[in-house]
Amino acid sequence: MPKTEVILTHNIVGLGAESDHVKVAAGYARNYLFPQGFAIPLTGANKRRIEALRQRRAEREAHEFNTMSELAKGMAKLICLVKVKTGEDGKMFGAVTAGTVADELKHQFDISLDKRKIHLEHPIRTLGEHEVELRLHPEVTATLKLKIESTTPLPPPEPPAEARGPYRPGERGPAKEGEAPRRTEKRGRRPETKPAAKGEKTEKTAGEKPEKPTKSAKTEKAEKSAKAEKAK
Repeated sequence: MPKTEVILTHNIVGLGAESDHVKVAAGYARNYLFPQGFAIPLTGANKRRIEALRQRRAEREAHEFNTMSELAKGMAKLICLVKVKTGEDGKMFGAVTAGTVADELKHQFDISLDKRKIHLEHPIRTLGEHEVELRLHPEVTATLKLKIESTTPLPPPEPPAEARGPYRPGERGPAKEGEAPRRTEKRGRRPETKPAAKGEKTEKTAGEKPEKPTKSAKTEKAEKSAKAEKAK
């Protein structure tokens, strides 16, 4: 495929910046770069424009440097909150990527940042606080604090045995000094007892001798009078 030399008039990622001489495919230059105004053919007349392009490039890079330096100072004060779904064991479903961080920056702080400037060695797969490196400019880097939280919080842990005490729920401890003894057994319904049938001994009276009926005072007086008359 034939190549042609061109002078870039705009910064094109992966190709070059203003005033750079680059070789590209003739069809790419003819069908894209030239119609969009991103490059001009390398001719004697166009070489005179190189100085003006270099001046514009220097101004653009200085502006980008200042803008990214201010952004880095502001980003150092931010805490980006990321909500994720987790299972019952606290493990995340999926991972937090550079694209996720870029979306949250736009949503929470209205900061538009290319995800390629967010440097992650590997996707984040754990909850908690993390620090992410931002490569905002060839000469400017920053650190962003991430706080990853679960949308399904874990249940509270059970207290240790020492905190619960030796008694189970529903039981009471020993009585304090001056108090009546406490019942620690569980309360329940008393067993029902049926009345004993006629002539049938109950558990309480079985094996016991029947008590003799006691005499009244009037009966004793009458017996004494009868004995006195009989003696006469």
